[in-house]
Amino acid sequence: MISLLTHIESTPLRVCFCIIFLALIFLFISPMFLEVINLGNIVGTIVSILGFLIFTFNNRFTIIIEKIKENSVGKVTVSIVSILIILCMLLAVIISVAMVYKMNNYPSEPSNIIVLGCKVKGTQPSLMLKRRLDTAYEYLIENPETIAIVSGGQGSDEQISEAQCMKEYLVNKGISESRVIMEDKSTSTYENFKYSKQILEELSLPTDSITVVTDGYHQLRASMIAKKLDFKTYSISANTSWYLVPTYFVREWFGVTYQYVFG
Repeated sequence: MISLLTHIESTPLRVCFCIIFLALIFLFISPMFLEVINLGNIVGTIVSILGFLIFTFNNRFTIIIEKIKENSVGKVTVSIVSILIILCMLLAVIISVAMVYKMNNYPSEPSNIIVLGCKVKGTQPSLMLKRRLDTAYEYLIENPETIAIVSGGQGSDEQISEAQCMKEYLVNKGISESRVIMEDKSTSTYENFKYSKQILEELSLPTDSITVVTDGYHQLRASMIAKKLDFKTYSISANTSWYLVPTYFVREWFGVTYQYVFG
């Protein structure tokens, strides 16, 4: 992989890669101005800057790699790094495909839903949470026999719980209060499902399967967590702002891997 990068002699191709990485730098940095800073845009920014520098100064990069490969230790090191890069790229592709599949795993029959919480600003939903709620609202209107569990506790910087904010939003839009059940104790996705399952059991509602309303990028990891509690999940995915997609996709690569290994 590294050797391949050092032998790109076509100037138009190098310019094309430079433009691509420059655009990625912008996409990963821009969410930081909205106070969205996580492993996704930190790693994405670093990798994009490295990619930009490699293709901008390709000749110098080639010379450095060739010097490293002058001895056997250097050759082995370059080979190992190349293999790791390829494996990471393959893993990213596999996880991305699984994420896309899961975000489109729509229920074939009407199903009760769990709406996963997100940031509350004061007493109002953030843009991301509002989109989840609008998605849930449309589904509840189309399927009047279903209920929604709105799940999310109160953070230290939130005036009310995410669950209360979500319930008020849906009720104000016209959903019957009896169809919106609050789960306001959770502080993690695992607890979202744990406490929601307890509510379903108390109401004598099915707990074998549930439909999750969250952002598309989050559906795969959410389903992996839900599976630990014997939930079979379907997905109704809210739209994510285009400029946030790269950041959250990359973050999920790490999150899904961690959940698979340690979850």
